[in-house]
Amino acid sequence: MDHIRRIRRAALVAATIVVPVALTAPASAEDTFKLGVVTFLSGPAAESFGVPARNGGQFVVEELNKGAAPTPYDKVGFGGMKIEPVVIDENGGATKQVQELRNLYERDKVDVVLGYIGSGDCLAVAPIAEELKKMLILMDCGTPRIFEEAKYNYVFRTAAHATMDNVGLIRYMKAKGVKMTTLSAINQDYAWGQDSRADFLAAAGQLYPDAKLQADLFPKFGAGQYGTEISALVSAGSDVVYSSLWGGDLQAFILQATPRGLPKRSQLVLSAADHVLPPLSDKMPDGTIIGARGAYGLMSQKSPINDWFFKGYQNANGIYPVQAAYRIAQSILGLKTAVEKAMAKNGGKKPSTDELIAAMTGLEWQSPGGLIQMKLADGHQAIQPIAFSRTKYNPDLKRVDLVDIQYFPAECVNPPAGVKSIDWIKGGMQGAKCN
Repeated sequence: MDHIRRIRRAALVAATIVVPVALTAPASAEDTFKLGVVTFLSGPAAESFGVPARNGGQFVVEELNKGAAPTPYDKVGFGGMKIEPVVIDENGGATKQVQELRNLYERDKVDVVLGYIGSGDCLAVAPIAEELKKMLILMDCGTPRIFEEAKYNYVFRTAAHATMDNVGLIRYMKAKGVKMTTLSAINQDYAWGQDSRADFLAAAGQLYPDAKLQADLFPKFGAGQYGTEISALVSAGSDVVYSSLWGGDLQAFILQATPRGLPKRSQLVLSAADHVLPPLSDKMPDGTIIGARGAYGLMSQKSPINDWFFKGYQNANGIYPVQAAYRIAQSILGLKTAVEKAMAKNGGKKPSTDELIAAMTGLEWQSPGGLIQMKLADGHQAIQPIAFSRTKYNPDLKRVDLVDIQYFPAECVNPPAGVKSIDWIKGGMQGAKCN
C-alpha cells in the first residue's frame, strides 16, 4: 500500500503471552484488544519524534501484555485482554491520514485508534472518527483548536495542548529574570506554529507588556534550509528569539543558526525542544531555554511509574525517553484505565465503544510524567503539569543535561474549563493556581 509501512502484531507482541482465565472470562472472540497506533515512522519528524513514540508504545504494550508494569497497571494487557497493535506511518499528509484512519476502523477492525503528532493531521481525522462513531485518542498534537472549535463525543486528547507550553515558557522567563524588551519569532506555517505563536505573544503581552516584536517568520513545515530566516533574526538582534519548531526542522535550524552566532546574540527560548537533545548532543547551545511539552525525560520527576518507564525504555533502546515516548505511554495507560473501569461496571466483558467513552470522559490517571486529568472540553481534553529548564552540555556523560528546572502545576498553565485559551490569556489568565 504505497510507501506506508505497517508493522503488525508480530513485531510488537510476544507470541507466548497467556491470558489469565480468572478474569471474569471474556468470550474467546474478545480475548484481544486491537489498537491502531499512528506515529511518524519516516520523514523529517521520524528520528526525534515519531520513532521514540513508536518505541515508547512498544515498551509499554510489551510490559502490559506480560503483566510486568507497576501498580495500578499490573493486570495483563487491558483487563486481561492482550493488546494487539497495528502501527501506521503518519507521514504523507492529512488526506492520506484520513483514508488510513478509515482503513484502520473498517478493514483492520481495530477497537480504538491512538496516535497522531501533527496538528494538521489531528484536525483532519477527528471529524472522521466522529462520523464513523469510533473512538479516537489523540496522543500529542498541540493545537488548542481541536476542541475549542468543535465538539466531539468519540474523540479524546490525553495530553495538554500548546497553550500550556507557551504560558509556562513565559512564566519561566519571568521567574528567571530573562530580559525581553524586543523579541523575534520563527514558527512553522501551519496550525501548530501559528497557534503556538499566538499563545506566546498573548502571554508575553501579559507579563512583558512593553516587549516589541521584530522579525516574525513562518517557514513552511519541512523547509530544512533557514539561511534567509537566520539572516533576518541575526540582523534584528532581539533580546529573545522564540520558536515552536520541532523534529527535523528544529535540528536543522539549530545546526544552521549556531555557526552564525544567533544563540550568542539572542536568548533562544524553545517551547518543545527536549526531543532534539540526543541527536544534537554538543551541537545544542548551552543556556538555551527549553520545554518538553510536559514534565518529561530529563525533567521528569521520580516516581515508581516513571522509574519503570524511564529505565525500561532506556534499557530497551539504549537512550533515555523524550517527550513523544512519554506522551504515547500516558495515552496507553489512560486507555487501559478506562477499559478496566468500564469492565468493572459491565461484569468483566470487553467494553463497547459507548462504555469506553463513558469511562474515559473526565478520567484521571497517573503517568510517568505525572497526573493526567481530563478536565477540559466536557472531559475530553487533558491538562497536566509542565517543566522548563536550561541546557548545559556534560562532556563526561557526552549528553546535554538540563539545569535550573522549574515545575508548574497543571492549573497554573492551562485554561479553566469553558474558556478559550486565547481569551483566557488575554484576560490576564484569571484563576490560575500556581502555588
